[in-house]
Amino acid sequence: MALLESDVPIREVVTTDPQKAKALENDVRAKVLDMLVEEEMTIEEIHGELQRRGEDKAETTVRHHVNVLKDAGMVEIARLEEAGGGTRKYYKSNTRVFSYDLPERADETLAGAQETATEGAESLVETLYAEHGDEIEAVAREMKPCEYCETQHYEEFVVRELLNRALVEAFETGALDDVIDGGN
Repeated sequence: MALLESDVPIREVVTTDPQKAKALENDVRAKVLDMLVEEEMTIEEIHGELQRRGEDKAETTVRHHVNVLKDAGMVEIARLEEAGGGTRKYYKSNTRVFSYDLPERADETLAGAQETATEGAESLVETLYAEHGDEIEAVAREMKPCEYCETQHYEEFVVRELLNRALVEAFETGALDDVIDGGN
């Protein structure tokens, strides 16, 4: 006899590739991404800012963390400068990570907005499949199965990736600034 039985619905989906997930395993790397999304910085500047934020890491450790993020495609070299017979590298993040929790009553407060978003998402996905279903399915077929996973949702992943990229582009280009800022 079971002591507890509960239908546990999916409430959240995190989409990322395995290399990015591994890069984010360390909270110092999340801090580095946060710093580099706003401005380009050298290893020395990152090291100093981490110390200011209470992370006492050796400069070689900071370099390692930046290299892990760079190898995962989350950080790029933004600028090179000649400096004292060498080259100074400035790094910048191309990835924004949101690590927030909604307030306690957010589900209740946002119920109407969630309903609107769900209806809009359903309509948008229907339109995507009507206009681009063959391309979505072709990309999904090309994806390699995870050796540890039995159930795959490749088409869902592709659609989520499309929606995420569209949101990133809309926000980063400023196309939604007036909507979010209320026209201020």
